[in-house]
Amino acid sequence: MIRALTGFSTRNPWKVITLWVLLGIGLTIVGQALMFRVTESQLGDFLPKSYDSAAALKVAEDKFGIKPDANSVTMLVERADGKPLAVADQRRAEAVAAGLGRQRVTMPKTEDTPDFLVKDYSQTPKTGPGTVAPHRTFVLFPVGLSGNSTDPGLQNVFKEFRKTASDTYARDGLRAGFTGGLADTVDSEEAEKTTGTVAGLLTIGLIVLLNVLVFRSVMAALLPLLAVSLIGGAAAGAVVGTALLTGIRLDPSTPSLISVVLLGIGIDYFLFLLFRFRERLRARPERDAREIAGEVSGRVGSAITSAALTIVAAFATLGIASFGQFRVLGPAIAVSVLVMLLASLTFMPALLAVAGRKMFWPSRALKRAPREGTAGRFAAAVARRPLAVALGSVALLGVMAAGTLGMKMDYGTGGGTGDTPAAATAAKISRALPAGVSDPASVYLTAKDGGALDRQGVDGLARALSRTEGVGQVAPAVFDKAGDAARIDLYLTADAQSQKARDLVSGPVRTTVARHTPAGGEAHVGGTAAIFADISTAVSDDLELVFPVAAALIALILLVLLRSVAAPAVLMLAVGLGFAATLGASTLVFQHLRGEAGVNFTLPLVLFLFVVALGTDYNILMSDRIREEMARPGPARPAVARAVRHTAPAVATAGLVLAGSFGSLSVNPAPATQQIGFATALGILLSAFVLSTALVPALAALLGRALWWPVRPHRTARPQAPYGPREHRDTAPRTAPDAPDARYGPTGPLDPGEPDDGGRPADRAGRVGTHYRD
Repeated sequence: MIRALTGFSTRNPWKVITLWVLLGIGLTIVGQALMFRVTESQLGDFLPKSYDSAAALKVAEDKFGIKPDANSVTMLVERADGKPLAVADQRRAEAVAAGLGRQRVTMPKTEDTPDFLVKDYSQTPKTGPGTVAPHRTFVLFPVGLSGNSTDPGLQNVFKEFRKTASDTYARDGLRAGFTGGLADTVDSEEAEKTTGTVAGLLTIGLIVLLNVLVFRSVMAALLPLLAVSLIGGAAAGAVVGTALLTGIRLDPSTPSLISVVLLGIGIDYFLFLLFRFRERLRARPERDAREIAGEVSGRVGSAITSAALTIVAAFATLGIASFGQFRVLGPAIAVSVLVMLLASLTFMPALLAVAGRKMFWPSRALKRAPREGTAGRFAAAVARRPLAVALGSVALLGVMAAGTLGMKMDYGTGGGTGDTPAAATAAKISRALPAGVSDPASVYLTAKDGGALDRQGVDGLARALSRTEGVGQVAPAVFDKAGDAARIDLYLTADAQSQKARDLVSGPVRTTVARHTPAGGEAHVGGTAAIFADISTAVSDDLELVFPVAAALIALILLVLLRSVAAPAVLMLAVGLGFAATLGASTLVFQHLRGEAGVNFTLPLVLFLFVVALGTDYNILMSDRIREEMARPGPARPAVARAVRHTAPAVATAGLVLAGSFGSLSVNPAPATQQIGFATALGILLSAFVLSTALVPALAALLGRALWWPVRPHRTARPQAPYGPREHRDTAPRTAPDAPDARYGPTGPLDPGEPDDGGRPADRAGRVGTHYRD
């Protein structure tokens, strides 16, 4: 199947390229336009209905008409000169707020997107009565807008409303500020826009620079980036289409995460092909480049397929998570990686076939054998002293893993920078009112039998809540029209997104509610703090379930792919140590050195999946080459040395590219995103430079061909032809015993009939012959 796809693509390259270009452009346009129709910005909607805060959201919608996509913004109005509000100022502020609540805000037109692909968010905001702060310093008005807070369309509507309100108040000597929800999102995105652009350009620059340094070629530096960008757009469109067909809702962070993942692994897969393509072009300069492209794509395509399916399987385990944000992330990543895999077996081989030897222009590397280099010397060291290399690698990873001792989880939202106007407005409010006034917790009560609620019992609950630790104020109970439901808003003394607020809601508040709920009534605690308290519980349960299932599934896949018992055990041991080391180092940096509350609650799971799945990519590539080399005559240690010498440059370059892609997230102002970017980049670097090129080869050298038990590679008298038909075999004579290692020369294993090592024993360095030539 794999060779059929790669063979068809290299025989019909222009047809394949044209098809991918059309698909890529079309799906990119559709995906970008419809992405926000399949995303869910309210985290509470990702919780199972059995959780208390999710039940509260249901009551809020059914009894009080609060839409699931409602966005609450707090508008602060004060005098422009900073003096206390006079009675006339307060009346004018209230009159303007009421007028804004009757004025429809029209969504601005977008010229670059067709109207039928744009959702119209034009609406009339809902404004509520004002709350005057102590000493009459300002008055607060709640403002409600409906829609996806991450959609630029709704954000533009809010910007229009903000501009109209600010201009209207300014004419009366008043000043308006906005905070909470949508205001925080808009201001954070505006503040992070420049940083994100710079980070993206630096990532692209890093990829181009690395490819230039490695291949000394303009086309080899730019073509992979252009190809992967096109495929990434197609993958995003495929994810959106799948979400539309299945009705699932994606988390707003999923598109950016998919983009980073595909950029990294796509460049990786292209690099794997380029390195092997260059290797074979050097070995057989007389052969047609298109034919070599087909052979290389078929051979490397097997390793790429194994690596990609491992990633798909790892993320598929998220389908068993209870927290919806995790549960939808798995299918989204899986679909996008499958698209990248299909492109790696069709589009990329077609590009190699068309470009041929021009892929490496103007470099002359194809006309000469490179020197042994660092990779050759390191490979010789691994083969010569595998025990020392293995023990050193384990010791390094063990020291880093020790950082997990005392690790704490931080369930904060990881909001954006604190230098925004929204953050300044929130700080001003918190100095005069309880910290949770702009985002209250809410207790919803309903009658179990469908009758009317006991109003005295509801008032008694409100009084009990006012005496509860951490509750600053309690608003009067609000009943629905039927009188069978009530809402009590609580203004906590802690910010709604803080750990303290989550502890208050999950502890004293819910305890008080349970004790004082009126007879015949049912109560649920909702709001931001309650939602995140429940998310922390759901995530903890998911970690205990997903970790072992994912590990078992990956091990099973490796067992099938490698047809060995020992090899999967070695690889799983390696990636397990890499995961623990990465998590420990991240804990040291963020929790102990930077003094943060702990590691973000999503980090262990995201890190486990990315480091284990993506790190296994490099291990599979290295193991595949080790198996190939061990299938040829000679001792096992020289085979390991050859595999490391030829594969380490590709793994190192790919690791730097992938780490740079994820590392771009570490400059994001959001603490949670910083942690994910830093930790994932570190994990990829450990996988590439410690696990795949040091620990795994060292263990392979120690175990020898027993690594592949029970299906060990056969040491044949003559090498088996890995490339090409019989007519391309060489008939050169066997080299003299003191000649350089011709058979495993600059380009790896040569075809049958080419000079071999003559059965010479390995020297002390674990090398065949007198010296290496890379």
